[in-house]
Amino acid sequence: MKICLAQTKSLKGDIQHNLAIHEKFVALAIEENADLIVFPELSLTGYESILAKELATTIDDKRLDQLQALANKNRITICLGLPVRANPGIQIGMAILQPNMPRELYLKKYLHADEEPFFVRGENKKIGIVHNNINIAFAICYELSIPDHSINAFQSGADFYVASVAKTADGVDNASESLATIAKKYSALVMMVNCLGLSDGVVCAGRSSVWNRQGELLEHLKSDEEGILLIDTEHLTADCRYFQT
Repeated sequence: MKICLAQTKSLKGDIQHNLAIHEKFVALAIEENADLIVFPELSLTGYESILAKELATTIDDKRLDQLQALANKNRITICLGLPVRANPGIQIGMAILQPNMPRELYLKKYLHADEEPFFVRGENKKIGIVHNNINIAFAICYELSIPDHSINAFQSGADFYVASVAKTADGVDNASESLATIAKKYSALVMMVNCLGLSDGVVCAGRSSVWNRQGELLEHLKSDEEGILLIDTEHLTADCRYFQT
């Protein structure tokens, strides 16, 4: 299986611009014959807590139709971050666009204290997706630091663990330590996709990464360039591709 981590720089609150960026990254993933592409937390809008209520949408948003068409035509699963309208409140979600299948949502269950004034927690019936009998568990940012989250993922049969985040340099350091520990503990491939640029007034620091089953860093992207990290899970290789949007 080929998994693509898309390290993007979203424009604050500009969904149309960010959709165009997503489409360019998906096209690059298709050229690399990727089966799955995962974007950072709240990639569709940028991570902007104060704007989340205004920007929140649903999984049926027509603006996702072009990405769904790309998924259908090229048999690639696309996972992107977006604020989701709930009743009541707003949730942090990951839209899962699988080829020729109904759209699904993975919702952030564990919220950081800073998020609680703006978001409500979500609940999930599944830990992620299954692709060719490979069980891929998702985490959204703060969740990776909650032991119960990874425990549940691997008790539920996860083969891989993919964290979609929006983190500063210090946050990346802490997350990297946690994810390396998870990889070693469960003898699993573990991945993190981070964004670039300003998010909620702080600078996100990229370094999207993959760890092998021994908890060793296999490869990572730079801290200041957009690109993809392409992971071949069968051969345990990873390659970086950089480009300007």
